[in-house]
Amino acid sequence: MGSEVAMQLLRANISKLFPRLDQNDALAVVVGAALVCHLIFKHLEPTYIPAVLFLLVLVPLYLSASLLPHFGPLLGPLIAFTTYHTSLLTSIGLCRISPWHPLAKYPGPLPAKLSKWWMVWKERDCKQHFYLEDLHKRYGDVVRIGPNELSICNVDAVLPLMGPNGLTKGPSTIGQGLEQPIPSLVSIRDPAEHARRRRPWTRAFSTAALKEYEPILAKRISELCGQLAQQKGTLNLATWISWFTYDVMGDLVFGGGNEMLVTGDQDGIWAMFEKSGEGQMVYHHVPWLAHYAKRLPMSPALKKMRGFALGRALERYKRGAVTKDLFYYLSNEDGSEKIPPPPAQVIGDGVLATVAASDTTSTTIANTFWHILRYPHYYKRVQAEVDMYYPPGESAFDTKHHNKLTFLEAVIHETLRLYPVLPSGSQRSPVPGKGDRVVGPYYIPDGTQARVHTWSLHRDPRYFSRPDTFWPERWLIAEGLEPAPAGEPFVHNANAFIPFSFGPANCVGKNLAYLEMRMVFCHLLQNLDFELDKSWNPAERERSAEDQFVLYMRCPLPVTVRRRV
Repeated sequence: MGSEVAMQLLRANISKLFPRLDQNDALAVVVGAALVCHLIFKHLEPTYIPAVLFLLVLVPLYLSASLLPHFGPLLGPLIAFTTYHTSLLTSIGLCRISPWHPLAKYPGPLPAKLSKWWMVWKERDCKQHFYLEDLHKRYGDVVRIGPNELSICNVDAVLPLMGPNGLTKGPSTIGQGLEQPIPSLVSIRDPAEHARRRRPWTRAFSTAALKEYEPILAKRISELCGQLAQQKGTLNLATWISWFTYDVMGDLVFGGGNEMLVTGDQDGIWAMFEKSGEGQMVYHHVPWLAHYAKRLPMSPALKKMRGFALGRALERYKRGAVTKDLFYYLSNEDGSEKIPPPPAQVIGDGVLATVAASDTTSTTIANTFWHILRYPHYYKRVQAEVDMYYPPGESAFDTKHHNKLTFLEAVIHETLRLYPVLPSGSQRSPVPGKGDRVVGPYYIPDGTQARVHTWSLHRDPRYFSRPDTFWPERWLIAEGLEPAPAGEPFVHNANAFIPFSFGPANCVGKNLAYLEMRMVFCHLLQNLDFELDKSWNPAERERSAEDQFVLYMRCPLPVTVRRRV
């Protein structure tokens, strides 16, 4: 009897909220509300958690009241939620695959057109670069890899997309940074603000500044050489190089404090860096998710890494300059900027430097060693070139001969061609609200993104002969230093070589990376002999490349090392 009274009261309250609607009309109201919700998300893109909860939970809950007279208190809310969210997802899906969508004319897999979560799924094993390469082979130069994103493999798109008059950064890096209050340099979308924020970085990597870093590099390279010479049996060269570059990062960014070459990774710092990279591509593809990840217990490894980097940067900022390190320029201790930058900006850029200054260089050095050790005739040729300019007794840390080491440079370039620092490129987008753009032969509507897929571009036979082969001679042939092979056409398009990205937003530290790599190879090959472990299968490393925005190699590099006599 009591339950009947309660039900009557409930129906009476419902009748006050809604006029009496028949079943079809009530369902139509729920569907209509879902379509309005789609329009709100499409045009306003709300991420504020209470607003999202209101649209996705409270609205269908409120509308379920109109269904209670027809389906009861249990089935009514279930049908309301199911109808609301099914209608919402159907509307979104139909909009994205309709012939009126701005990117409808571009081919691509259906799941990618429907949702960027498809790329998150394909990236779960960190092999996105291989997947995109396969898509370009299947669909051609331009592929739709998201509801509003294109991947391009065409050299004609490089300059208009990333050059001085190209498109600004896309939203992906903001997501990767977990929506920092003051974005780091790589996350800034406004071109004028990016140019202003880049100035101290440019000074930090100027020719004069690099000259000041040479003694720091020489000390660490000498330490690496000594440690390698002491090891017995087979060692993982990739691990030692990682420790070396991390120590160098500590010296150049924070004025010291790292000693992995002596203690190893006993605190698990390098392991933390590697672990943190595994989850950040989710926010690269679905940047709005970072708003929730920042506030909810998600991605603990990424948060731990950023917290560690933040602590180091804050400590260095408070301590002040001991040497002219990167912070010396970022914090305006050189006095070049009239208005000193705010502490949060300096610390944010310090976090970026912590993440970017070590892993990219270590991967490239290890890959270069792998290639020349895999092909011993290249190893002997590089070592002979080093011996020519740095014979016994000559300091291999003197950079005066670096521009003469043409074959070493060719080997490094060839390694970067096959294994670029950013294998899937850097996302670009028209300035929001400023209208559509034309990029080479491609139309990029406002509100969409595009990228040049570096991995595919570097391995395209239209731009490079023998595209999948490690062939450093191609760089010497292109410079006229060696003759082209007889009996085959030689193709070499230098405009298609963009391992450090391209244009105003390219890698600001690439000159430091080149200096560090040349100094490493000159000193190590002058003093040590390296040989690959004969029981190891080199093909394992080929497929171990991981795309975590920057390139990682998980496979070890087992070598034996001995001093040269």
